Amino acid sequence: MEEIIIYTDGACANNQEKENTGGYGAVLMYKGKIKEIFGGYKNTTNNRMELMAVIEALKQLKRKDIPIKVYSDSSYVVNGINIWIHDWIKKGKIKKNYDLWMKLYNLKKGFKKIEFFHVKGHNGDRYNEIADRLAVKGSQMYDLLVDEKNLD
Repeated sequence: MEEIIIYTDGACANNQEKENTGGYGAVLMYKGKIKEIFGGYKNTTNNRMELMAVIEALKQLKRKDIPIKVYSDSSYVVNGINIWIHDWIKKGKIKKNYDLWMKLYNLKKGFKKIEFFHVKGHNGDRYNEIADRLAVKGSQMYDLLVDEKNLD
């Protein structure tokens, strides 16, 4: 059966500090072809970069009718989109990263079949390791990084 497989990861150096750099990375696979994407921001958080990895990966997809499997080592992302998001929206209680959760939620609704799975990070999974390296690469593009606080 045809399907798109996506591995995502986020990274943030000095995550709790006032000044930091974060990055996201993703590996997209379809019919034996592999595409890698990455990017980054200044003054962000690890959770935001985990969400950005999935959002940016899904934005790459032109077809909405092919089944998609997304693998992330972030329990925050996987549990958030599989379980918590529905109650958050119903109760109006998305306190953190509201903008990114809504982007991901709306992107997800546009696909015919999309599933999210948790994979243990830094455990030798080839594509998770590649996504991790891409996220770190994104966070290290110092001169190109945009301050996330200056977006929108």
